[in-house]
Amino acid sequence: MSKRLEKKIFRNIRDANLKYRLLENGDRVAIGMSGGKDSLTLLYFLLLLYRYTPLDFLVFPVYLDLGWENDIEVMSAFCEELGAPLTVEKSHIGQIVFDNRQEKNPCSLCANLRRGALNRLAKGLNCNKVALGHHLDDAVNTMFLSMLFEGRFKVFKPSTYLDRMDITIIRPLVYVEEADITRFIEAKGLSPAPNRCPADGVGKRAEVGELLNLIESHFPGARQKFLASIENVDQESFWI
Repeated sequence: MSKRLEKKIFRNIRDANLKYRLLENGDRVAIGMSGGKDSLTLLYFLLLLYRYTPLDFLVFPVYLDLGWENDIEVMSAFCEELGAPLTVEKSHIGQIVFDNRQEKNPCSLCANLRRGALNRLAKGLNCNKVALGHHLDDAVNTMFLSMLFEGRFKVFKPSTYLDRMDITIIRPLVYVEEADITRFIEAKGLSPAPNRCPADGVGKRAEVGELLNLIESHFPGARQKFLASIENVDQESFWI
């Protein structure tokens, strides 16, 4: 694997951490694992951050089984290889969303249920933070979704404190481009398991992602400029 790529991703995460103070000494961090490329990358680089910076924190990779019988063998083996065993918790969220409720637009309800279950799982491990694998492309996609379909100019925060749960959600990959994550996973020889969720890869988010890919093909570096624009806007009125 190219050391240059690894250094670039590490630098992106370190810079985001320095700017937003995502990780601090004494933190116990649950890493939301999905088996996809983003969470695998997140785990790898948070452990590098622990190894090569003065920060003293603990990580706990966790997987919430929604009932799709996804193959988690590669993810579990990767966690073991890195010395961070995977915690798996089964749930009935898939059944609730698709069978019981039969939602026409299932992603919103599923996301809410997953967030609550993941936060409760983290609290059960005495974690004070939950790290999610949202990257730079996700931040920009969310902004465009908000503008196009809600008439708002909003995006998720790199760090959000949930007072009802007394837990902080962090997104250390916010400066990392999806293309770099894909290259990293390929270089590591990992094969993330397909997500068997019936709604995976469909819907407005996928359409907006294709639109932004088109913009990027015509104007290389556009996503980086969009993220810079996000950070240059009045933070209090913009981040959610």
